[in-house]
Amino acid sequence: MRIVVLRGLLLLGALWGTAGPVGADDPLAAMKIARMAAGTAAAPFNLISLDGRSVQLADLQGKVIVMNFWATWCGPCKEEMPAFERLRQKLDPERFAVLTITTDLQREGIKHFLTNLHVQLPVLFDDNQDVSQAYRVRALPTTVLIDGRGTLVGRAVGPRDWDSPQSIQLLQSLMP
Repeated sequence: MRIVVLRGLLLLGALWGTAGPVGADDPLAAMKIARMAAGTAAAPFNLISLDGRSVQLADLQGKVIVMNFWATWCGPCKEEMPAFERLRQKLDPERFAVLTITTDLQREGIKHFLTNLHVQLPVLFDDNQDVSQAYRVRALPTTVLIDGRGTLVGRAVGPRDWDSPQSIQLLQSLMP
């Protein structure tokens, strides 16, 4: 019976994209970030930013990426957005990028939202929700970590303290 239960738990972990149990000293586990299956490539994308530029995952090759899926109507998204701004300011832009991705269509509302929060993060529009589907976003906020090789590292559903020393240390450990 125990073997069946263990196999069931391992299967659930595989379905959710995690690599199984993690140790207490694991920085991902400490931040309650689900570890992605080793070697899983990040899905490519080409999205238009709030300022009208085309942004592709390939443009960011070599950088650690924090990719946050959010919406203006999402309370927890609003709470964590300033932490992403502070995080962006603390890490080297040559080695790190924060991307925010939304399916909201109200460009002026988003500009107002960002201005009120004093945030200057890049906003990308996932109008058809193709990228959200590719990254299996089921709830907001969802944040995906991608290493410099374009490999998925982890996924966090719900808000986190992204500018904490613990978070910064984790992201720096992923940098080449």
